Amino acid sequence: MIRMIVNGAAGRMGRRIVALIEDEKDIELVAAFEMPGHPLLGKDAGLLAGIDELRVPVAERGPAEADVLVDFSHAEAALAITEWCAACGIALVTGTTGTGADGARRLATAAERIPVLAAPNMSVGVNVLFSIVGEVARALGDGYNVEIIEAHHSLKKDAPSGTALRLGERVAQGLGRDLAETAVHGREGMVGERSAEEIGFHAIRAGDIVGEHTVLFGGLGERVEIRHVATSRDIFARGALRAARYLVGKRPGLYSMADVLGLTS
Repeated sequence: MIRMIVNGAAGRMGRRIVALIEDEKDIELVAAFEMPGHPLLGKDAGLLAGIDELRVPVAERGPAEADVLVDFSHAEAALAITEWCAACGIALVTGTTGTGADGARRLATAAERIPVLAAPNMSVGVNVLFSIVGEVARALGDGYNVEIIEAHHSLKKDAPSGTALRLGERVAQGLGRDLAETAVHGREGMVGERSAEEIGFHAIRAGDIVGEHTVLFGGLGERVEIRHVATSRDIFARGALRAARYLVGKRPGLYSMADVLGLTS
């Protein structure tokens, strides 16, 4: 039996993971964490998730015996839980985005002691998209302009999404470009003609959009669009559970959803 902790258990994704664990015969929820001062501390994680009482109260981070922790929280909480997992010897699966370069460094440091899987998007479809978009960019070449458009719900705090940035990285790799030098985020006013090298990013925030990502390659006389639309958060939750199963028992190191799915990273 895999003993699992959910960090960010009172959030939208955390609740869905808790709910889905109930149907998994090989996974047991042993703890549910939230940030200090959260108004739902002490509430039963199962009841919050809309299922039966689990007798697992939402609590601040504390001592727990577990095999893996799944984190869907926010940047500050994710950085703290990364170090906590490393200190406790608990494998970490995190889908939290917006942690920046500091987050990448902390994940790499933690991966020297525990297995770590960090993914901006844990859906199977998106990770297949990650695996092919660089090849599409390479095949089309420099004659096509690239624009990446993403849409999420109005409560999402970071922009562009971590998924959009990962797509941009794969496109840049396929074209032999440095994303840091060629990324352009939105346009306004007299910005002049678009350069051939830039990779554009555009973020939409509205309503309850779960997640939509489009990579547009615009050429002369044609355009190619690759699009993924998420209609339920369950695809991310199921992907996280699949990642957790994969990670338990692995050696310390950094892993990806490409490893989980057997895709070329």
